[in-house]
Amino acid sequence: MKLLLVEDDKVTRDYVISGLRGAGHVVDDIADGVDGLALALRGSYDAAILDRMLPGMDGLSILKAMRAAKVMTPVIFLTAIGGVDDRVEGLEAGADDYLTKPFALSELSARLGAIGRRPAQAVEQTRLIVGDLEMDLVRRKVSRAGQPIELLTREFQLLEYFMRAEGRVLSRTMLLEQVWDFHFDPQTTVVETHISRLRSKIDKPFTIPLLHTIKNVGYTLRAPE
Repeated sequence: MKLLLVEDDKVTRDYVISGLRGAGHVVDDIADGVDGLALALRGSYDAAILDRMLPGMDGLSILKAMRAAKVMTPVIFLTAIGGVDDRVEGLEAGADDYLTKPFALSELSARLGAIGRRPAQAVEQTRLIVGDLEMDLVRRKVSRAGQPIELLTREFQLLEYFMRAEGRVLSRTMLLEQVWDFHFDPQTTVVETHISRLRSKIDKPFTIPLLHTIKNVGYTLRAPE
């Protein structure tokens, strides 16, 4: 894999570089956040490893700037900032994984390997339809009964997952893993909050609801029979 490492601590940087290059990876490294963003936007990387605390520009700002520029390089945060709220913030900003210091190089390698094994979709759908609800994946637009619906990024991702899984009951754990990439329970109401917001936009203004709660099980999106 061709990797970008943005880490200002020299000891950590040298340790990671040595281990990853020893495993056969190509690693570009930089200590400054501003220069790190320039490389991320200019280079073609299989993954980027970012510290949160960096001179010039912090890692979270780098990630947000990458995603705003439509650079979808997978990002792993490697940082001493490891509180639940910090992990949630990083993952919600678009990070693919979050590893806290101190860490084992073997775990970092395993997580990079997991990212590398993720299959690319062979056939890319451009439009999803459930009843009178439509999602244009190319233009990132949603409408119901012809009326446009404005969604925030995470709301769009949540709805896309529901529409791709039309009729299936999705548990809270499944939503956390697939939409937020949490493989642990952050003990927050992030799912419930986003479900409520999504309902207020795709169901509340209309007569027939599409998004249903299955008590003690999860949620499902289905067209009316």
